[in-house]
Amino acid sequence: MRTTRDVAFDQAALSVSISGVAMKTREFVSMLATGIVPTPPHVAALRFSAALFLGLTGAACMVVALYGVRGDMPQMLVTPLFWIKVAFPLAVVGASLSIVMRVSRPGADATMAWIALAIPLALVWVVALVVIVAAPATLRLQLVLGNTWQVCTMNIAVLSVPTFIAVFWAMKGLAPTQPVIAGAAAGLLSGAQAVLVYMLYCVEMTVPFWGVWYVLGMLVPTVVGAVLGPRLLRW
Repeated sequence: MRTTRDVAFDQAALSVSISGVAMKTREFVSMLATGIVPTPPHVAALRFSAALFLGLTGAACMVVALYGVRGDMPQMLVTPLFWIKVAFPLAVVGASLSIVMRVSRPGADATMAWIALAIPLALVWVVALVVIVAAPATLRLQLVLGNTWQVCTMNIAVLSVPTFIAVFWAMKGLAPTQPVIAGAAAGLLSGAQAVLVYMLYCVEMTVPFWGVWYVLGMLVPTVVGAVLGPRLLRW
């Protein structure tokens, strides 16, 4: 039969055990907190700014080394259609950068960024359709194919490599929770910046050409990014 002394002893032992667990919990939390330093503000913006700068520099060097710069570039700089041509990939760069920065942070909402991405794509396709319908039937295929359709997509994919590597490096240091989407967004950003740099060389000046071959050029690194995302962006 248990005595009052036995019960008191058991209670004391239980109290000591609970105190020990609480002490170990505090020690464990303290150990986890040791060495933690505050995350610098705007770390994502700084990483992606560096990535885009490195990618842009690398792609520009590749254009000059592999393809050269079109000889009539001074005249193009005062041609309104050329700046419309530049505006298309520039808008995609801005929208895809917004997506990339959001999917690199857990819980961030990228809905508006996806809508912003759809706008330039929809505009270029609508204008391309209008141009094709308005053109004589004998010229429609030429408006789409231009003179460089065989190499355009490949050239853009090649020029996307520096930005692709740099943006994946930037994302790897953050916390993307959807690696497929994050990888695709990184690929799209690299493809759009490659198109922007490709303007230094490309002579095509028809909207239907842009809507087909420039978009396909962006799509190649996008697909590659989606495939590599789960492998390269895992925590």
